[in-house]
Amino acid sequence: MASYQADLEQFGIENSGINHVEVIENVIDSLEQDDSAMVSHPEGGGYLWKFKYGTVEVFVQLTGTTDEDTLTVWSTVLKLPVSDELGLMRKLLSMNCSTTLEARFGIIDNQVVVLGKRTLTDISAGDVSRLITIVATIADNHDELLQEEFGK
Repeated sequence: MASYQADLEQFGIENSGINHVEVIENVIDSLEQDDSAMVSHPEGGGYLWKFKYGTVEVFVQLTGTTDEDTLTVWSTVLKLPVSDELGLMRKLLSMNCSTTLEARFGIIDNQVVVLGKRTLTDISAGDVSRLITIVATIADNHDELLQEEFGK
């Protein structure tokens, strides 16, 4: 995929005709383990994928295919409440500044997640691949450590 993007850029061709669904499925195919990938089509439209990467489940949501639609990737790393919530929040804020790149730690439904989100405006196949890979890798690298240090 990276070489395809580089070829397009080399010839000055914009990648506005990208097939986002195909790119996402190719990235997931390269990352998922144990044939764990699943896709659904929520009632509101779009796509929702789930796959296993290391010790985490990763979710990828595409709201549609226009420039205004969004790509959201997240993975749960720890359930709340925890033994030292203040210490956990301090650690997560520190990691948000130093180790998460385009992703970040956050809280959704009493769960600490790694999350990345962006609109499809000017997104390339490489950007899609990078966002999914970053979220999956950061979640897999930190879930067990956070559970060990802060889990009840």
